[in-house]
Amino acid sequence: MSEALNPNPTPAAVSAKVLAITSGKGGVGKTFVAANLAAALTRRGQRVLVLDADLGLANLDVVLNLHPKVTLHDVFTGKATVDEAIVKAPGGFSVLLAGSGMVEYSRLTPEVRDEFVRVLQGLLPRFDVVLLDTGAGISDVVLFAISLAGEVLLVATPEPTSLTDAYAAIKVLSMQQKRRQVRMIINQTARPGDGRAITGQLQQVLDRFVSTDTGRPVRLIHLGDIPADLSVRDAVMRRQLLTLISPNSPAALAIAQLASKVADTVLVNN
Repeated sequence: MSEALNPNPTPAAVSAKVLAITSGKGGVGKTFVAANLAAALTRRGQRVLVLDADLGLANLDVVLNLHPKVTLHDVFTGKATVDEAIVKAPGGFSVLLAGSGMVEYSRLTPEVRDEFVRVLQGLLPRFDVVLLDTGAGISDVVLFAISLAGEVLLVATPEPTSLTDAYAAIKVLSMQQKRRQVRMIINQTARPGDGRAITGQLQQVLDRFVSTDTGRPVRLIHLGDIPADLSVRDAVMRRQLLTLISPNSPAALAIAQLASKVADTVLVNN
């Protein structure tokens, strides 16, 4: 498995655990999960930063109804400092937002790579958790962002297209980054147990068709499900966090359970 970014020769000075939240295709609720998971982890006492790593098609600002005057683009180009770009989001966590429609970030250049690493290096000592809200798919920008994380949380829905693209993404992460495990979050499930069954089916396909240099296929860990819930659509349309406006809704309670699992397993073992 790829190691998390180690920007400092004295690891004791680095506190943040870096988690990439990604997906094989767009439209599966990845940014919704990232934002609400950040709020739930903050409620548990974690110092959380969400870094919008979807550099060209950022939409974390839309989900959170924020209107930043300074973005990651300004930091990359030296027009602003990281401190000027970090803003506090509803829910109490911090965010570092990217600009949308920036064609220069559609591909990974050495300059983008270096600036991304530099910014992340400076952030790690200041937080307990950094969530990288990556783009969807397997572009070089997305894969680079994921490579900086110690753990991958892949969001998928039960739809066939989502699962096909999730399989493709996991295969690339296994082959190119030597990932040995990926944690699955299945969004918009219809029944309890659906996500675990879907994860098991994906594991069977990986076991059959994806071989690694170690001879052991990547291991999928079912982190949890988020049930289909009309409250989610309402929160998205209102551009508010579900965990704040409908904390007792089925989806919000599921996200709280996800946060508990992340805090109790991913953060302590990463």
